[in-house]
Amino acid sequence: MNKWAELLLGLILVIIPILIAWYSQSWGIWNFWRAAGLFFLGGLFWVVLLVGVLFILLGISDLKG
Repeated sequence: MNKWAELLLGLILVIIPILIAWYSQSWGIWNFWRAAGLFFLGGLFWVVLLVGVLFILLGISDLKG
């Protein structure tokens, strides 16, 4: 993958879950099956965040090489 595309995709995957988590508290999206919804949202948040960090690290390593 292109190094700039990796960096851009990584930044998007880091920023989007943070914004969704911030907005979902004010929107009240996860009111159904509270425990299951929170567990899924938390897991999804961390998976997307860590994939974004991985893409950022891959992009940085491509810039050095």
